Amino acid sequence: MGELHVLDHPLIQHKLSVIRDKNTSVKEFREIISEIASLMCYESTRDITTEEVEIETPVGVAKARKVSGKKMAVVPILRAGLGMVEGILKLVPGAKVGHIGLYRDPDTLEPVEYYCKMPKDIAEREVYILDPMLATGGSATAAISFLKNYGCLHIKLMCIIGAPEGVNRVRTDYPDVDVFLAALDDHLDDHGYIVPGLGDAGDRIFGTK
Repeated sequence: MGELHVLDHPLIQHKLSVIRDKNTSVKEFREIISEIASLMCYESTRDITTEEVEIETPVGVAKARKVSGKKMAVVPILRAGLGMVEGILKLVPGAKVGHIGLYRDPDTLEPVEYYCKMPKDIAEREVYILDPMLATGGSATAAISFLKNYGCLHIKLMCIIGAPEGVNRVRTDYPDVDVFLAALDDHLDDHGYIVPGLGDAGDRIFGTK
């Protein structure tokens, strides 16, 4: 069974306070989204499998541990999820990157797919779906469904801010998926925005509003 993890590391929480601020510039917002993704990646990979190896140092032989087992893939939900990719690749440069393009129908708030491209070996990898905001959960559950159709068995969802409505939908539809958040906010407003949230993450990352 998957679990909900709200990451309360002080550095994550400090950086979260900066991106919530409506006066934060596009440049700083973009940089800090990437930094938070790195910190969340560090926390969310604690269960990754390692194996013991021997390393020859300049003064002797040391027993050390290297990552083994399933390799990693990150799948940002376009477009806002792109802002989290670089931060994770800094820590795991060997990860492959897939892309899912979804937009939210303004009337139904449900996701509509317009693009999907995955690495050929995606089913053999531990997959991290990336999206800064987990609002209604529609995009997240659609992305999980697509990846399960590709044969993926090990999926984690990484979002910076979540609403209870989105968390509940993912946990109900896909209870096997671990969900990682930096904050669980109060509720969604009538337009499907997270309150207090940080506004539209995509617009703030790319400066389109």
